[in-house]
Order: sequence, then structure tokens, then C-alpha cells
Amino acid sequence: MRSILLALVLFCTMLGQAGAVVSPDEVLDDPALEARARALSANLRCMVCQNQSIDDSDAELARDLRVLVRERLVAGDTDEQVINYLTARYGEFVLLRPQFNSRNLILWGTPVLVLLVGGAFAFTAYRKRAGKRAIEQLSPEEEAALQKVLESKE
Repeated sequence: MRSILLALVLFCTMLGQAGAVVSPDEVLDDPALEARARALSANLRCMVCQNQSIDDSDAELARDLRVLVRERLVAGDTDEQVINYLTARYGEFVLLRPQFNSRNLILWGTPVLVLLVGGAFAFTAYRKRAGKRAIEQLSPEEEAALQKVLESKE
């Protein structure tokens, strides 16, 4: 029983530590600006970790980006201006959810294209196989000849 309780306490401790890694010295005094900063940093990719937001990463670059976001917000930038600034500086890779535009159309269109090509291939293969089965059937004359052979054997 004690081991189960200990495991449960350790698990809850780990859950409490998961999530945002924002240090107290980064937090803004204005709660509204801090909420905006958190919302923005949750959608920005850590360039070191690559699959984490800068809000969840403890990498030094993520910390620098969190500070930069907060500096831009304190300077009066809108959320869109902050995103545009970071995108211009680091490229679209900094966004966890890339924007849909003509430059990344192939990125968005490739899965659809693969599904369409695969579906066409599967349909063609099915039709070809069904056609072979139809060809393999005996003609009425062949069936009659086969029936004569079978009757003569009896």
C-alpha cells in the first residue's frame, strides 16, 4: 500500500512540474499582458527542442524568445505584430501551426495528393483484377465442350 501511495505522490509531483517553464523573473506585472504573452508563446516553436512551444521549453533560446515576446508586448506591439516580427526574424518554422499561403501550398497539398494518387492506384488495380476474373471465365462453347468431356468420363 505504501509503495502505491509513494508512486501516486511521485506521479502527481511530475504532473505538477509539467507544463510552462516560465521563470518568475520573466513574468510581467500586468496580468493582461502576461496572459497575452502566454498565449503567444504557447504557439511559438522552440528552435532547439522543435516539438515544444517556447512556453514549455527550458532551453536558453526559448527563454530568450519568451523575454523578447514580453518586451515587444510592453513596447505596445499587437499580437499580430509580435508574430510578424518573430516570423520575419526566424522564418515560419518558429510557428507551431504554420499559416496557409502560396509558399507552403505544397506542404499542405501533398497529403491530399498522396491520398488521391493512392486511391486512383487502388481503384485501377481493383478494376484490372476484376477484368482478369471476367476474362478467365469460360465461353458458352468452352463450357459445352467441358460438359461433354465430363459426361463422357462418367
